[in-house]
Amino acid sequence: MTIPAPFTSSVMEVEPQWIDHNGHMNMAYYNVLFDRCADEAYQLMGFGPDYIKTRGHSTFTAEFHICYVRELHLGAKVRSTFQLIGHDEKRFHTYQELWHEDGWLAASAEALGLHIDMSGPKVAPMPDDIRAKLAALQAAHDVLPRPERVGRAIALKRR
Repeated sequence: MTIPAPFTSSVMEVEPQWIDHNGHMNMAYYNVLFDRCADEAYQLMGFGPDYIKTRGHSTFTAEFHICYVRELHLGAKVRSTFQLIGHDEKRFHTYQELWHEDGWLAASAEALGLHIDMSGPKVAPMPDDIRAKLAALQAAHDVLPRPERVGRAIALKRR
């Protein structure tokens, strides 16, 4: 199987209930679009919908940072990319971009995911087959340049 680098989601569309009083997509729904892409990408990592049922494990998000670059409006069609930046036996660091169908960047997101043993729930090492899938995805994504927006922090300059 060829591993896409980066992974790109199916086309998603801004829904009417997502539009706020400013006439653009409310900030919460950027997260929804990024999450829908992650759900698709997680299949490559072995974290599909049956993972919790068959293995008793899941993933939780520890951190999620979004940068809003350009407004999205009702009916806009977008795709999200998904890039694995790094991982260890219990965690994975990802980066996503949300692209409008006209070719401009609407937002970027960075996340730290945790592998969870649901019997706790507690953070736990991934099974060997899942670590192998992440290693394969990592190898495919390591050829990509490191995104400029990875590792950004929120801060005001002190005077």
